[in-house]
Formats: sequence, C-alpha cells, structure tokens
Amino acid sequence: MKMHIYKDTEGITSSAAALFSACILEKPGCILGLATGSTPVAIYTRLGELCRAGILDFSGVKTYNLDEYVGLDREHEQSYYRFMKENLFQHVNIDMANVHVLCGVASDLTQECRDYERAIDEAGGIDLQILGIGHNGHIAFNEPADAFSNVTQIVDLTPSTIEANTRFFDCSADVPRQALSTGIGTIMRARKIVMVCTGEGKARAVYDMVRGPVTPKCPASMLQFHPNVTVILDEAAASML
Repeated sequence: MKMHIYKDTEGITSSAAALFSACILEKPGCILGLATGSTPVAIYTRLGELCRAGILDFSGVKTYNLDEYVGLDREHEQSYYRFMKENLFQHVNIDMANVHVLCGVASDLTQECRDYERAIDEAGGIDLQILGIGHNGHIAFNEPADAFSNVTQIVDLTPSTIEANTRFFDCSADVPRQALSTGIGTIMRARKIVMVCTGEGKARAVYDMVRGPVTPKCPASMLQFHPNVTVILDEAAASML
C-alpha cells in the first residue's frame, strides 16, 4: 500500500481528485468505481469543477457504484443513485446511459446482483475504484464475517452500520436492514484502488486494515494483497499507525 497523510481536507481532496483526473486524462473511456458517504463529496465537487473548467471530459467515462440500499427507489432522498446524481453526475458531462447503480427495488434482487457483476466484467473491469472504510472495517457493505465475499450480493447490515447511517435518516428504524453490495472479490479485481479516510473514529479500522492480519473480520484488510492501493488519510485517521 502507498500511504499519503495530510493535515487537512484540502490536501486529501486534491490528492484523490488528482488520481481520478489522471485516470480520465490517460484513458477517456475509463471505468470508474464510485462510493457514497460524506468522505468523497469534496472529491466529487472538485471533479465537477475541473469538468466545468474544461480540464476533464466525462463524456466517455463509465461508472459503477459499490452498493445500494434494498427497498429504496432511485428517487428516494437517501438512495445512492440520487446521492451520486446530486453530488457528481449533474455537475459533469457524463452520459447517464454510462452510469450504473444497483437497483434496490428490482423484482429479483439476486438476479440484479448477477447482472451487475456480469456488466462490470463485460465492460472490462474497474480501472480505478474509490473506497471508504466503516468503523468495523467494512468496505462497500461487506460487513465483518466468517469468509470474504466474492461477488455482488444481498447483505444484511450490522447494528453498528445501521447506527452509523442513522444520521442520514429521521431515525434508526428508517434505515434499511439490507443492501446490495459488490463483493470483496469484485473490489479486488479493480486495477487501481484509492482508499480515503478521515477522522479519529476511523483510526482503529485503518490500523487493522494496514497492520492487522488479513481476516474477514476486517474486510478491508484484504486490500493488503492488492498490488495497487493508495491510502489517503488525515492525521487523525492515521493516528494509530
């Protein structure tokens, strides 16, 4: 893993945005793996600014998001499709036909997962995947388990993840209990990975990911085996390293 530690969010934003910009400039038809949550918002804002300035061209870019809540349609205010539309897609010149987000209200969720996995493979795989990390070491919605997940699947959210996401809903009872998530295997097949993490609350998870044993009890620890991972942290998130 390559580690970059910054004092402030500006350094993190600039560093991550530079990696994505380089990918798009080098390969205008690149495949980007995208994540939601508060961490990447500033990065997406910067990419939108670069596109409006004429520096980046998203017209040939294809995107695949990591996950989506089960039971939320695309227009729900907390759906990840809507999140991506509001925070990135409507600010760049991307063809919405090239945008791919799992459908949490598909009539057959298992088939939706299979089709999504197949679509990524047929597109040629992810060139650059952005990730965050949960307090319990999860990436995407791959929770601590007895074995690493391989492909996109339906997952049950743990109480800690539900609690962490309650801030986005009126109350914890409104947080979906399941999600569709790309698997650890899917993530590991990306050619490059950028992990972005901030805050002291993530310091233990970062330590376990970087210095701990590779175990499905900390799903992010599998990234130790990936040949091209860049971890971008603030000093608080790196405080236990």
